[in-house]
Amino acid sequence: MELHGYFRSSASYRVRIALNLKGLQYDYQPVNLLKGEQRGDEHRKLNPQGLVPALVDGTTILTQSLAILEWLDDQYPEPALLPKDPLARARVRAMAYGIACDIQPIQNLRVLQYLQSEYGISDEEKVNWIRHWIHEGFSALEQQLDPTPFAAGDQPGLFECCLIPQIYSAERFGMDIAEYPAIHRTMLACNEIPAFVEARPENQPDSTL
Repeated sequence: MELHGYFRSSASYRVRIALNLKGLQYDYQPVNLLKGEQRGDEHRKLNPQGLVPALVDGTTILTQSLAILEWLDDQYPEPALLPKDPLARARVRAMAYGIACDIQPIQNLRVLQYLQSEYGISDEEKVNWIRHWIHEGFSALEQQLDPTPFAAGDQPGLFECCLIPQIYSAERFGMDIAEYPAIHRTMLACNEIPAFVEARPENQPDSTL
């Protein structure tokens, strides 16, 4: 199994966490987003969108992080990323999608580059944009999270795979996660789990390239 990704990519980070939680071995293939390698012909053979990640398992090629996470859950059911109860599954998905579909995409590298190249926003305006949309999303999540360590109860899953990379991004841009007590509680619990620690961007081979 190969994971083609970038160390700071939130979507790649999600998949790393899930692979680690399930104890799956994989070869990591770096794709340098800042150098535009994601738009090269070789990578587009794996992901025609020119995005990361791409997961290759034999002749199977999968893209889009949430689709990859759900496929992993189908193929390798234990430990599960989603609860068995349908209502609980829907609730966890809603919160995970709130990050992966509503918060992260509008702070994606290509979106920020477009805003700067086409509309001339400054670095300060870019940071304010990022902080604004993360705050909007995190404020909503605070109202949805129960007072348990994880969204599904006693073990991390799909939601935490999405939340922790988004926290990393928030902290990169100077946000204080302690201002969001429920999110902060989940972060502290995840920080104690090796699967999350090993997936951190600074622990990836391309973080020093």
